Amino acid sequence: MKQKITLLFSLAFFVFACEKETETAPGTTPYQIELPPRFKTMPVPADNPMTVEGVELGRMLFYEKRLSADNTISCGTCHQQKLAFTDGRDISFGVNGKAGTRSSMSLANVGYFETLMWDGRDTTLEKQAKGPIENPVEMHQSLLRAVNKLQNTQTYPPLFLKAFGSKIITEENVLKALAQFQRTLISGNSRFDQFEKQNKTNALTQSELNGKRLFFQHPNADPFDGPVIRGGNCGDCHAGDLLAPKRMLANNGLDVEFKDNGFGDITGSPFDQGKFKVPSLRNIALTAPYMHDGRFKTLEEVLNHYNDHVKKNSPNLASDMTASNEYGTNQQLGLTEQEKKDIIAFLHTLTDDTFINDPRFSDPFEKTGMVK
Repeated sequence: MKQKITLLFSLAFFVFACEKETETAPGTTPYQIELPPRFKTMPVPADNPMTVEGVELGRMLFYEKRLSADNTISCGTCHQQKLAFTDGRDISFGVNGKAGTRSSMSLANVGYFETLMWDGRDTTLEKQAKGPIENPVEMHQSLLRAVNKLQNTQTYPPLFLKAFGSKIITEENVLKALAQFQRTLISGNSRFDQFEKQNKTNALTQSELNGKRLFFQHPNADPFDGPVIRGGNCGDCHAGDLLAPKRMLANNGLDVEFKDNGFGDITGSPFDQGKFKVPSLRNIALTAPYMHDGRFKTLEEVLNHYNDHVKKNSPNLASDMTASNEYGTNQQLGLTEQEKKDIIAFLHTLTDDTFINDPRFSDPFEKTGMVK
């Protein structure tokens, strides 16, 4: 009996080995990331190089509803291209209508960031991709079960063969493909970019230019400390190509007592309580509602918070919040109504219409009529 089991195992191993040997895919095609003017090269892991085949497979998986337990939602459900890959809700909903606790973040330029998710729990796209699939209030399915569902289709084994050299679908390759596609989601052709990087001097109106100046200008309301300067102080956190830092998490003074501890729940440190990832402001006019819990429905509400309602006694408050005016610890920005309107006008110039309409990022199932 023992000999029979050994023989069967050996035969099975031989068949599997032969199958792997004959399924080696021809050379894949390197994917050339198209960078906007002045954008830096995106870091790509050495063990997951970008390929045309991998990116296209990742695009299909991004919109594949089989990744959810009840086959009703995909990554694209909470990250819709027309909304700069958000979903327009204050909190996102998963399978069976289960309510989450946070809003979906935009995926624009996500490949550049070194901390991911509102609480900064992940540092790579490959690692991050697993979280929503297995989260019980999101897609609520083990990655292994998702892999088995994909394996039992006629569609996916050949695509994995092309992208990774084997029809045998693995958890690792699912995550790698999803990461490859997300690295292509680059946004850098807004009117602001055209003004700053393409020398289109007429791209912004006077109100938008005033808003731009106020956005990036650090204010000083103390006449005894040099000239009085009007400003919104936004650029201290939202600058550079990404209009956000790559890894910064901060408390922006929303609450004194936290219902959601953010990064503090990841580290367990009392000094991280209430800290959340500082998001990019690219396409910000499309990504309402705002903040990790979607509490602000409009840009006007956001600006009113920073102008008048920052909780100066919030634990672990970011230093940029306390030093915004340098004229007493309880000072707010004190922007006028017109200044706020100008800043909001500027924020609308950060919308990238080419990004939200790029067919390379769209749902391939809607285009082809393929069955998901």
